[in-house]
Amino acid sequence: MKVVQLGTDILRQKAEPVAEITDEIRELVKDMFVTMKEEEGVGLAAPQIGRGIRVFVVKADDGVERTFINPQIVETSVETCSYEEGCLSIPKTYEDVIRPERITIQARNEKGRRFNLEADNFLARVIQHEYDHLEGILFIDRLDADKKMKIEQKFLKKAEKKEE
Repeated sequence: MKVVQLGTDILRQKAEPVAEITDEIRELVKDMFVTMKEEEGVGLAAPQIGRGIRVFVVKADDGVERTFINPQIVETSVETCSYEEGCLSIPKTYEDVIRPERITIQARNEKGRRFNLEADNFLARVIQHEYDHLEGILFIDRLDADKKMKIEQKFLKKAEKKEE
C-alpha cells in the first residue's frame, strides 16, 4: 500500500464510519499492519492509504498490535505532556506536540468486538495521533501557526521538485 502525503485531499477530510466489519475490512487491517511495519511507523490510519473510513492500527512500545474501528475517545486527562511526533504522511518532519497524558477510547476490533482501552504515555499519544487522522487533523495542526506554515511550505516545495 502507498502512504499518501501532505497535500493529498483525503488527509483533510473527516473519515466515514465503517458500516459493517467484513472480510474486506479485515484484509485491509492486515495490509495496514504490513505497510506500517514496512514504513517503520507505530501507527497508520486508513486516510493515510487513501481510504476515507474510520480505521487505524497501532503497534506502540508495548509491541501489541491493536486495531481500532469506529473509535471514539471518551475521556482525556487534564494533565498534558509534550513529546516529539512525526508522521508517515509528512516524512522527515518532527516536532514537539502537547497532548493529554491519558485517554480512554472505545472502538471495535477486526472481529467486531467492542472494547474500551485506557492508555497513557506513548500509547495514548500514538492513539490520539491516529485518531486525529480520522478527523482530518494532522500533527502539524497542533503547532503554532508560523511553525505549521513553514513546514507546509517546505514540504510542498520538496513535492514540487520531485514532480519536475
